[in-house]
Amino acid sequence: MRQPSVRARRVAAASLTLAVVTAGAAACGPKDNGAGGAGGGSTPHKGGTLTVLNSQPQQDFDPARLYTSGGGNVPSLVFRTLTTRNRENGAAGAKVVPDLATDTGRPSENATVWTYTLKKGLTYEDGTPITSADIKYGIERSFAPELSGGAPYLRDWLAGAADYQGPYKDKKGLSAIETPNARTVVFHLNKPEGEFPYLATQTQFAPVPKAKDTGTKYEEHPVASGPYKVVRNQNDGERLLLERNTHWSADDERKAYPDRIDVRSGLDSSVINQRLSASQGADAAAVTTDTNLGPAELARVSGDRNLAARVGTGHFGYTNYLAFNPKVKPFDDARVRQAISYAIDRSSVVNAAGGSALAEPATTFLPDQKSFGHTPYDLFPAGASGDAAKARELLKEAGHPNGLTITLTHSNSKDFETSPEIATAVQDALKKAGITVRLQGLEDNDYKDKIHDAAREPGFFLAHWGADWPSGGPFLAPIFDGRQIVKDGANFNTGLLNDPSVNKEIDAINKLTDLDAAAKRWGALDRKIGARAVVVPLFHPVYKRLYGKDVRNVVISDWTGVLDVSQVSVK
Repeated sequence: MRQPSVRARRVAAASLTLAVVTAGAAACGPKDNGAGGAGGGSTPHKGGTLTVLNSQPQQDFDPARLYTSGGGNVPSLVFRTLTTRNRENGAAGAKVVPDLATDTGRPSENATVWTYTLKKGLTYEDGTPITSADIKYGIERSFAPELSGGAPYLRDWLAGAADYQGPYKDKKGLSAIETPNARTVVFHLNKPEGEFPYLATQTQFAPVPKAKDTGTKYEEHPVASGPYKVVRNQNDGERLLLERNTHWSADDERKAYPDRIDVRSGLDSSVINQRLSASQGADAAAVTTDTNLGPAELARVSGDRNLAARVGTGHFGYTNYLAFNPKVKPFDDARVRQAISYAIDRSSVVNAAGGSALAEPATTFLPDQKSFGHTPYDLFPAGASGDAAKARELLKEAGHPNGLTITLTHSNSKDFETSPEIATAVQDALKKAGITVRLQGLEDNDYKDKIHDAAREPGFFLAHWGADWPSGGPFLAPIFDGRQIVKDGANFNTGLLNDPSVNKEIDAINKLTDLDAAAKRWGALDRKIGARAVVVPLFHPVYKRLYGKDVRNVVISDWTGVLDVSQVSVK
């Protein structure tokens, strides 16, 4: 939110609520200019039913359990949070803005205390007022073991929260959260966190009235603070029917044009694209937030002018890469890792990922977006097709004049990011440099278990990472902060890097509340880490999604990379 395959631990980006994008968004103009958007030229209007066709069910529809960023997509229709994402196209949509709060938060001098004031007149779906105590309670219940699944940051960031077990077991609550009055909430942190306004977009910051809390059954009818309320939740989110919340305190971000939103999930991706393509009946007013067009489908759509006009393009902060374990020979030698970096043929990798329309070659770990602090660099320049001669030269220096044989671990899943096709493209490229690559394909669960176990991590494997919010922090820290190496659980520091200078710089950037200044520092740190050659960036995915012919006001931000259902209107 976004490594999608392990989103319960960190990220942010693609299989649950994610489906996990820059200026390439084929969308409309600014959110307030009345533009009809890519779906047509008519002015957006209220009314009608929007259908959402998804492959993944909207499971665990409880703000404590949802792993979403920016207030989520479908979740943000029901749950408002202290802050949210800016609902605009491209880079403008990567900014954090106030939601329930009057601003994005007021930090203390060292960013260890954050204070928020709620807007006046906020109400739930039943007309009762939203208070700061409800924000506090909503966060506290997210610590309950039976409501696990949300983002892990609060347990790490809030002072004294590491062992808290939620309000069902501990009636005292979290002393780190103070509510001096009904409109003020104060957070006390363990250490400086300049990006707390981003964290406050997570659904754990949605208010929950204690009197209406039904524990694990709350997901069946959570109390809405957003423009829609849940009127039906079938089979744990397989079908979610939302209707207008007449007590919604209209905000500046959500347009909420349709009267109803019908979320239908558990569908095969090919069926979703067929229905959106045909655009018949209710499907004419339908969208998807988690199903891409594949290469063959995209080729067909691109050849049809009418269909091509109904494709939204998005970019999410996401990188696919080759990972090294420097504790495993021969990858303990930086020259071997550098040789592989030079030998990579990114054009063949991009082709294996579906072609240039669906993947962009990457030489930096940070995605090519301003909010991340992207700083262009290519420390091992190999052109589009690799530099086999330079790779052989480095291998000779490393004591391998006749080349070497290594094993590349990947998933056998159809997920193109770690698929056999990507692995084969890497294998073919390295062969030109005298490197024989044996492919070790594992079933997806075995693959995930192995690459995220610090004790069993292979020496060379395919990996990917997505950010929980558009900043370098949740992108670089989980992968390169040595203090985040987990020896007895899910580990994401794939290179097992523990460089004191890197750790120190991460701490220094985290103290900054000027997010533009922080972004520049993240970009510089990315380059510094890149010189260590513990990863080889391969590509950043591009998302292409169809929508129905009666859909208007398409907005796709760089925060989520998907069509924003809070902005859509239907004909």
